[in-house]
Amino acid sequence: MATDPPDPLTSPVLRQILEGTTAGIGVLDTELRYVYVNPALARMNGVPAAEHTGRTIAEVLPALEAREDVLRQVLADGTPREATSSGHTRAASGHERRYWHGAYHRLEQDGRVIGLIGIVLEVSASRQVQHDLEKARERLALLDTAATRIGTTLEMDTTCAELADFLVPVLADAVTVEVVPPEEADGLWPPPRGVLRLRRAAVSVVPSLRGQAGVFEASGEYVRYRNGSAIPSCLETGRPLVDNGFAHSGAGRAPANTERVARCRAAGFHSGMVVPLVARGHPIGTVTLFRAGDSPDFTEEDVIIAQDLAGRAAISLDNARHYTREHGIALELQRALLSEPATPQPTVEVASRYLPAGSTALVGGDWFDTVQLSGGRTLLAMGDVMGHGVEAAVDMGHYRSMLRVLAAADLPPDQILEQLDALIIGTGTDRPATCLLAVADPERETVTYASAGHLPPAALHRDGHIELLPVPPGPPLGTGLGGYLSVERPALAGAVLLLFTDGLVERRGEDIDRSLRRLTDLAAPVDISLDALLDRILAKLMTTAAEDDVAVLAARLRKPPPDRPGR
Repeated sequence: MATDPPDPLTSPVLRQILEGTTAGIGVLDTELRYVYVNPALARMNGVPAAEHTGRTIAEVLPALEAREDVLRQVLADGTPREATSSGHTRAASGHERRYWHGAYHRLEQDGRVIGLIGIVLEVSASRQVQHDLEKARERLALLDTAATRIGTTLEMDTTCAELADFLVPVLADAVTVEVVPPEEADGLWPPPRGVLRLRRAAVSVVPSLRGQAGVFEASGEYVRYRNGSAIPSCLETGRPLVDNGFAHSGAGRAPANTERVARCRAAGFHSGMVVPLVARGHPIGTVTLFRAGDSPDFTEEDVIIAQDLAGRAAISLDNARHYTREHGIALELQRALLSEPATPQPTVEVASRYLPAGSTALVGGDWFDTVQLSGGRTLLAMGDVMGHGVEAAVDMGHYRSMLRVLAAADLPPDQILEQLDALIIGTGTDRPATCLLAVADPERETVTYASAGHLPPAALHRDGHIELLPVPPGPPLGTGLGGYLSVERPALAGAVLLLFTDGLVERRGEDIDRSLRRLTDLAAPVDISLDALLDRILAKLMTTAAEDDVAVLAARLRKPPPDRPGR
């Protein structure tokens, strides 16, 4: 049977303290029924003080988790305790969930336990701040991880795939990434009026739903969306769109494809979110996230995270788009400039290869050429303009043209380099270049070399081994230092001469002597076509993507017959 409740208001001073404090104070009997609540607790609970008396906490506040287990422990052993309760009272609040921190003490009278007193402060605001800080830390950690996994290359489709794979399953059960194709893409006809055409660049789904991936168009396919549907609207406004339960698929917005929506529902997807990919004010595409099965609907927090990740990815995609465009221009320029080398003398057989660098660098200024000279001789040239991109390719074309003009004067190779150096200085360019010249004379069975800071030539002998030929290296062209030397060496019968740029052998962080040994350690047959020979050499040396452009020129001399001397 419950004991008589204590009267906490017998003292006027105590009354002033209890009723003047902003802390909520309540007294409960041994059955945890209210005996007294001060005005602050009454306001906190949204219930008049008189309506508390004689009722339990659960009766007054059914939506509150009051931690009655802690209160009973205080009554049982007399040890004061603190506890945090949460939920809602009848008082209005802007918090999604409210929190209170309370301190509880047992009350005794004449050796008897008569109840307990609780002093309560609301801590909802501080808990919200703590929650927001934790969410912010989680978001920053997610963005830091994304920075290492998204945009590892300058290839658009690879970056799109990295974005999709990162979002699954962190934020979605399935993700598709669509990009705006360039106007000249694949010579496509313009889409019909009122239709937006995007290219599906990536698709990713959780393992348990891989059997349902067929509901999405495959990567590389073009997808049409009717104006007014989710994806065109997202691109037009630049704002994300969320459709939980696909409630808006047929109302308020025109569905891009009702059959596509039906397939998604049939596959178990129940919610979608479209986020624009925008960088530097230009739309790049969209990323669409789906949730299926027991996954919850998308929340505002999910939208914020998706926008942050999409913003990071859009910068990488924009960089990749600019790189792809510039790389394509430079590559086409490079190929155009190298597509028509001059024809050598009939007594000199040549073959060449040009390989642009991989995804980490723009195409550069590697080049080669052959020029007919008098007396049946042929000038073989290999050069490398420093730098990458369109500018390097343009300078390469200028240097190559100047070399052809100088070669027509029938000068020795060292003098050609001297004059070429002076011409480059005169153009005002600050882009130096290396160059190796070799004048092949089949009639005399000699080759005369001169080098402007270029790697030495190599000879593939009849027994299959490769030897580097010593040629004094002068300073690179464009430095104005001059001092080039010509050296004449015999052309060994049946041997193949190899001229190449550093991309063939050099590897980042490796000593150049070791890089050159990679070439000289090769064994290759000399009695096959030069094209087949170059294919074999490249296959053995280029086992990974080239870190720099590669240019190779192979030449084989044939002595003219006695009745047909060289011209």
